[in-house]
Amino acid sequence: MTNHVERFHAALTVLAGHGHIKQRLIKAYEDSLADINEDELPVSLQQAFADLRRQMYCVTPLNGEGPICASVRKMSFSEASECAASVVTLFGEIARLQDDTQVSLPLAEGSESRVPPFLVKSV
Repeated sequence: MTNHVERFHAALTVLAGHGHIKQRLIKAYEDSLADINEDELPVSLQQAFADLRRQMYCVTPLNGEGPICASVRKMSFSEASECAASVVTLFGEIARLQDDTQVSLPLAEGSESRVPPFLVKSV
């Protein structure tokens, strides 16, 4: 899942950059997300990613144009913004799920998980 977190982060970096929202959305999706299979994602994110993919491939391309470019070209600014927001939401969820699965590590070498003396209950 770490790879997916990195890929969504790369897409967010493009979406947060300069340029028109449609151009940023095309670049973010083509460069970072297009080859992710929704079956590789956690079950809770699969439908949302499948919906995003469906929006990004909904138009038949013309004259050498790719399906993503054609689909985004036909979107309104509002629809393109909603797709970008979906990428942000998916990134947040996948990052949160990754954090939930990581083991808590000690903050410093040799430090063990111990209770501070003021929190120890006296008998």
